[in-house]
Amino acid sequence: MTETATHETAPFTPPTRFAVPGRIEVAGEVATRWQTATLAQVRRETPHASTFRLAVPGWAGHLPGQHLMLRLTAEDGYTAQRHYSLASAPDDSGHIELTLDHVEDGEVSGWFHRVARPGDRIEVRGPLSGFFAWPGDRPALLLGAGSGVVPLMSMVRHHRARRLTVPLRMLVSARSPEELIYARELGPETVPVFTRRAPAGTPVGRMTAAHLAPPLAEPPAGGWEAYVCGSNSFAEHASRLLVAAGQPVDRIRIERFG
Repeated sequence: MTETATHETAPFTPPTRFAVPGRIEVAGEVATRWQTATLAQVRRETPHASTFRLAVPGWAGHLPGQHLMLRLTAEDGYTAQRHYSLASAPDDSGHIELTLDHVEDGEVSGWFHRVARPGDRIEVRGPLSGFFAWPGDRPALLLGAGSGVVPLMSMVRHHRARRLTVPLRMLVSARSPEELIYARELGPETVPVFTRRAPAGTPVGRMTAAHLAPPLAEPPAGGWEAYVCGSNSFAEHASRLLVAAGQPVDRIRIERFG
């Protein structure tokens, strides 16, 4: 967006709307149209994860927490499709970002990490899913593990970019500091939890009730909307911790990887 002394662009608003309370309706025409994206930049996040910045001139916008469908087509016509969460905050730059783990023997992630170069073209379709989206209108408590932090980071970036005053807190679990995706960007809203190796003086282990106690002990007005993203085992563990701590079940949104 641009700003001059005499003109300020209106805030960017993705083409979505509330269908029922807590759920966002995705515009069908936009979500079903394949668009050509050009790889513009690759940024290393951890030894096993990188962020891929894509130029998509026709991108209509998204909300934090949404994902897209990505399609690769080989010279012989073979295609591979995968769903990936959007890492970038919504804006009108014509660019979006995906952060991908390099999965061993992964067909699509392997191509991105080993073959892809700036200038390569792929196809994308979206944005998809309104259930896990966060428009920034309510307090958000974010719990993620591994690459499950990706859609949550979109929310954090949105919160910062729009200078939202609504409370937002994030707890993110990683095996070690080296495996913590977006480590350089994390700020005071985030508490990291390390399960294998941690800096000196930091406990090692799974996320516990003690980690959730500070934000849940003094909830904001109206309470938290909890967003949980990670593997099946993490999603089950984290959601049980939330329920045991008094978080209403109908205010826990879960997105599972794998």
